[in-house]
Amino acid sequence: MNRPRPATALAAVTAELVQALAPLRFGPPVSHVYNPLVYAAAPYREYLARYGRPPKEVVLVGMNPGPWGMAQTGVPFGDIVAVRDWMGIEAPAGAPARLHPRRPVAGFACTRREVSGQRLWGWAGQRFGAPERFFERFFVANYCPLMFIGATGTNLTPDKLAAASARPLFAACDRALRLTVEHFSPRHVVGIGRFAAARARIALEGLDVTIGAVTHPSPANPAANRGWEAAVTRELHAMGIDC
Repeated sequence: MNRPRPATALAAVTAELVQALAPLRFGPPVSHVYNPLVYAAAPYREYLARYGRPPKEVVLVGMNPGPWGMAQTGVPFGDIVAVRDWMGIEAPAGAPARLHPRRPVAGFACTRREVSGQRLWGWAGQRFGAPERFFERFFVANYCPLMFIGATGTNLTPDKLAAASARPLFAACDRALRLTVEHFSPRHVVGIGRFAAARARIALEGLDVTIGAVTHPSPANPAANRGWEAAVTRELHAMGIDC
């Protein structure tokens, strides 16, 4: 049997995840929920089509979308300049049906930069040059595709959700991560931050893959503001990943 085309295989995983998440509802402290896999599906599909060919040596896993990155472009850690100018991706992106006034979505017209994405993709460009060289060995995914917003516009991470809301969310995201990793057959799965690494250990139990963690590049993480690019290179080297 022929292996499915990469974009087709990963698009099927995405469609299943979107379907599983659609009926979920989230109580306080969540006020709004954005799913860029729905309204920014076009650039995300292009990301998979361009860079989703298996196998990969390393799958890097983030937590969930940032307000000025994936929430705008649909691409994990999707700082607009990096996605458009380095990856060469610019496709029409819509907006959620219900917007929080403090968390606007303008797609590729957004003028804000996502620091985490600037750091991650800037590091990839510095270390590998062309995106094709990076994606030949690496793929970047997000564990959860949903962005959660509090009543005042606060960005809420999945670990802040009430347990009753988190259980079905984590079950769906665990399955999607496992299918994604099985698709790529990597030697390493690396959580970008401790939460993503912890979920990967649960979701990938029994798979022949080494799981590790690196410092999250968010400016809210004090350790990331002291030379994140050098730190992540050291952390990956310590896992036996040449970069």
